[in-house]
Amino acid sequence: MISLTLAEIADATGGTLHDAPDPQLRITGRSASDSREVGPGGMFVAVAGARVDGHDFVDQATATGASCVLATRPVGVPAIVVDDVTAALGRLAQHVLTRTGAQIIALTGSAGKTSTKDLLAQVLARHGETVATPGSFNTEIGLPLTVMGAAESTRYLVLEMGARHQGDIAYLASLTPPQIGIVLNVGSAHIGEFGGREAIATAKGELVESLPSAADGGVAVLNADDELVAAMATRTTAAVMTYGTGESATVRATDIQVTAGRTSFLLHTPCGSAPVHLRLLGTHQVHNALAVATTVHALGMDTDHIAEALSAAEPVSAGRLQVLERADGVTIINDAFNANTESMRAGLETLTSLAGDRRTVAVLGEMKELGDTAQAAHAEVGRLVGDLGIDVLVTVGTTDEMTALADAARPSSPLRIESADDPDVLLPLLNRLLISGDVVLVKASKSVGLEKFANILHAEVPA
Repeated sequence: MISLTLAEIADATGGTLHDAPDPQLRITGRSASDSREVGPGGMFVAVAGARVDGHDFVDQATATGASCVLATRPVGVPAIVVDDVTAALGRLAQHVLTRTGAQIIALTGSAGKTSTKDLLAQVLARHGETVATPGSFNTEIGLPLTVMGAAESTRYLVLEMGARHQGDIAYLASLTPPQIGIVLNVGSAHIGEFGGREAIATAKGELVESLPSAADGGVAVLNADDELVAAMATRTTAAVMTYGTGESATVRATDIQVTAGRTSFLLHTPCGSAPVHLRLLGTHQVHNALAVATTVHALGMDTDHIAEALSAAEPVSAGRLQVLERADGVTIINDAFNANTESMRAGLETLTSLAGDRRTVAVLGEMKELGDTAQAAHAEVGRLVGDLGIDVLVTVGTTDEMTALADAARPSSPLRIESADDPDVLLPLLNRLLISGDVVLVKASKSVGLEKFANILHAEVPA
């Protein structure tokens, strides 16, 4: 990372120093907005949120090793005091970018952002020093903190960009102007906030609108198999490269095959063809891999090396089709980081593919932020549970949405349906239910709390 003095941070953010006897003190460790994650010599970013005020955790941050705090008021330790922490953090990210020549690659989409980002970072790392968004730090706080991890020697900066409102991606792109922009898909995530897929497409398309022209090196990488994404080609002056399964795509996949949840295919680029054998679970990973292949092809990498790197890449971020093998022979698929209709389908299809002849158990919680479409979306998932022949469904929660899911699945015989009011009563229920050889999918929106539960289920094997 780039070492910054307190005086330099104050100048870049427009802030003032308080309780800082040495303005030349350097920030050399990891900066974070979570007091538990600040590295020794790092900066604690005190964000005042709707439920928690970061200023209340300054003592914990300094105990962890924070050398200073970015805050809106003096806090009794070395601090850069600003009017707005979020805006100041954005300005600081812009300043850090002036110290590195990294090529910025940004990606967005309703589903698959983090998996694709992880895959892209692994492929790029073979060709140069790469910094990528950790986990899904894709907001106006997380993105600048990612940038602060870059160094003068960083060659590629891979940034995931999320959106809950119109203008979010435009703002993020203004902080870190990308040369390459990838749009994966337009689905139902946050549809309750946006009001419809067309509005989501408008928001996601802000990324391609931010790109430089083709003459200046801008490249838009678009999913040709998603018509709302493909239509974004008219919203940019950048060069457009497409990916998909159709013959018209710039980069495409043929001969797609699935074995035990993992997919292989033949990769075609304008420079040749090569086989790919993905280690990531799920057929939806084909499109994620194609997005990566298109991007690195645009950067000049040859097809054989692209296929080799894709085939070697491993899962990175937890809670996304993460396979956990329990000592008693139960296999757990932790996909509980988040959920929408599209990712529920991907998770359930992966469950059946990975299980083969083994018994399948789907532990499903609510999909949040679906607005007026919520009950219909949950009923759609319930019908899919039945259509796929899932053996056991365990619903978590007592909402109308979860009732709709169970009711839609119920006509499927001989499906067994169990229910739990909340995650706290799940463990004894599943420990009575599960037998060696079972394959269990755990999936829900993050706020339901099943991600942590999946790890508990993995660790606590019944006697």
